[in-house]
Amino acid sequence: MSWDPVQYLKFSNQRLRPALDLLARLPLRTPETVVDLGCGAGNVVRVLSERWPDAHVTGVDSSAEMLEKAQAVLPSVEWQLSEIASWQPSAPVDLIFSNAALHWLPHHDKLLARLVGFLKPGGLLAVQMPHNFAAPSHTSIDDALAGLPMSAAWRTRIMAAKLNHPVADPAQYYAWLKPKVAEVDIWETIYLHVLEGENAVAEWFKATALIPVMDVLSELEEENEAQTGHVGGLRERFWADYCARTNTAYPRRHDGTTLFPMRRLFIVARVAGATGKPGQ
Repeated sequence: MSWDPVQYLKFSNQRLRPALDLLARLPLRTPETVVDLGCGAGNVVRVLSERWPDAHVTGVDSSAEMLEKAQAVLPSVEWQLSEIASWQPSAPVDLIFSNAALHWLPHHDKLLARLVGFLKPGGLLAVQMPHNFAAPSHTSIDDALAGLPMSAAWRTRIMAAKLNHPVADPAQYYAWLKPKVAEVDIWETIYLHVLEGENAVAEWFKATALIPVMDVLSELEEENEAQTGHVGGLRERFWADYCARTNTAYPRRHDGTTLFPMRRLFIVARVAGATGKPGQ
């Protein structure tokens, strides 16, 4: 996918807040190895490095553009270009931290079991994922796509590419993890983000959930232009419709701000180990 670090960092403070809240719940003192899965532009890696300056911190992401941005800011950190689904450490680690990344992957039962298996005795898996997929911010994507002229084959392709309710209920994660770990803590928080600018919610998701949609629409436009010689304008039509729908669902206030409630799911799981909690 065509990740854009500049677009993603437009709301960097709001995107960082859930990671800080998750970090505050981790009972770690002096871990030796810390991994940030889906590190993006490195905002969370910087915080992890500051909290544990003696730890070996690794940032893992599938976007070369994001890692290039991260490395420019934190050249001393180890950066790995890898898909999360295929990543594995060279040795067991104390902490696997993942902020707003795992919801892009399917089969969370198998994925979490795999990640837990990479931890040292007493190691921690800490995960935060958005759990807002029934809200207008996401349902408006389907609604805007429904009005676009495209073949059944292309519609199937775009529906397969986009995010499709990938996060399970909290109780399901507990059921998947509890047999494999010594402790598991799961909770949800709704953040009321105060966003600035026009089309604020649409701009937020332009850097995340809209990326696979816009990528496929771009491919469809290129195919149509090659076959007919006409420029399609599907992306512009989709964007205008999505902006209108999200602006209605999340209206801009007279002070220029937009209030955007965002539900997020948090998981902290500790594997068993004779030494107790890692880093203690």
